[in-house]
Amino acid sequence: MSRHAATPATWVDAWEPAIGAERATAAFRTRFDAEPDGVWSAPGRVNLIGEHTDYNGGLCLPIDLPHRTYVAFRRTTAVAADDAVVRLASAQEPDAGLWSSALADVRPGRVQGWPAYAAGVAWALAEDGHAIGGFDAVVDSCVPYGAGLSSSAALECAVAVALDEAFGLGLAADAGRARLVAACIRAENEVAGAPTGGMDQSSSLRAQAGHALLLDSLDQSVRHVPFDLAAAGLALLVVDTKAEHQLADGQYAARRTACEAAARHLGVATLREIAPKSLDDALARITDDDQPTEVTQRRVRHVVTEIARVERFVALLDAGRVRDVGPLMDASHASLRDDYEVSAPELDVAVDAARSAGALGARMTGGGFGGSAIALVEVGAIDAVAEAVARAFADAGFHPPAFLVAEAAAAAARTA
Repeated sequence: MSRHAATPATWVDAWEPAIGAERATAAFRTRFDAEPDGVWSAPGRVNLIGEHTDYNGGLCLPIDLPHRTYVAFRRTTAVAADDAVVRLASAQEPDAGLWSSALADVRPGRVQGWPAYAAGVAWALAEDGHAIGGFDAVVDSCVPYGAGLSSSAALECAVAVALDEAFGLGLAADAGRARLVAACIRAENEVAGAPTGGMDQSSSLRAQAGHALLLDSLDQSVRHVPFDLAAAGLALLVVDTKAEHQLADGQYAARRTACEAAARHLGVATLREIAPKSLDDALARITDDDQPTEVTQRRVRHVVTEIARVERFVALLDAGRVRDVGPLMDASHASLRDDYEVSAPELDVAVDAARSAGALGARMTGGGFGGSAIALVEVGAIDAVAEAVARAFADAGFHPPAFLVAEAAAAAARTA
């Protein structure tokens, strides 16, 4: 969606797929003096509701963004061999130059920085029994970096679909894509060292245009929920706060560890098993030797109530009542801010300013500790809400935010 030139806010528009493919192809030619076999791309995502539930066996509801990561790719050896090599470059990391490694040396503990997310997928697929050979790849992306919109998963998933086609893995159907999701999660968890759940990769690989993806993390089953805000006269405004989103600094891992420890203490496999009506009893039974018990209780309360909010949100969508989901978004943000403690001053200002300017509901989205917020707004109020948030950031002395409008887009695929 294009913006009015008079709007003082900074807007981040998605590239047309042909433009993204052209950019990645041109960069590949410059880097390798050769033509790629093709260009594959995968979207970033924004989560409507269901935060920090995926690694707790819960439900979440993301949509794919029209903003995508493009990977120009060329297979260099048919199968893994002692001399197979992976070579990677990124338009977003020009100073890093060309990264190169023997394919046999790609494994946990041996790859640092952004190449871990790309090369790690090849390692994970090989670990899953697939024959992966050497390859060259160049990345270009319009998914905002460090914004909590899943730029890392977009990279992983674009590489995954490229590897699938280039090496004939036969994983194009949804069941195969579930295996690609698993490989991307292993790459992120084990090679890149970020202990995230699987929501981002599932959305990027398995969502459908015009739909939200209801993901059940217990069995990885999905349901495609129609999501057409325009028909209701609404839009989803995304605010990139520019407070850099980092998941590998220990805070995310600490939340996950606390939840897993609480589940063990309560005698359940995951916190999904704690029903809302049993929450008070479960909280009363929690003790924690590693941190104050009250902190762990708040972590558990967020997860259990957030899963229930996802269920209510989907029920409203199914009933055609999208205009009624705002209070659930507001409650989700309060829970993430107060019980899970993953918000940030910039996120809180964005949410408060959007609501004051007329948003029906607003919340942080993604893992937190920076990143982005979302606001459900009337189509005619997009610019006014963005301007109000931009003014609030200026008044608070924060770096100016950037904005985009989220529309439920298509999953990872060959682009050219």
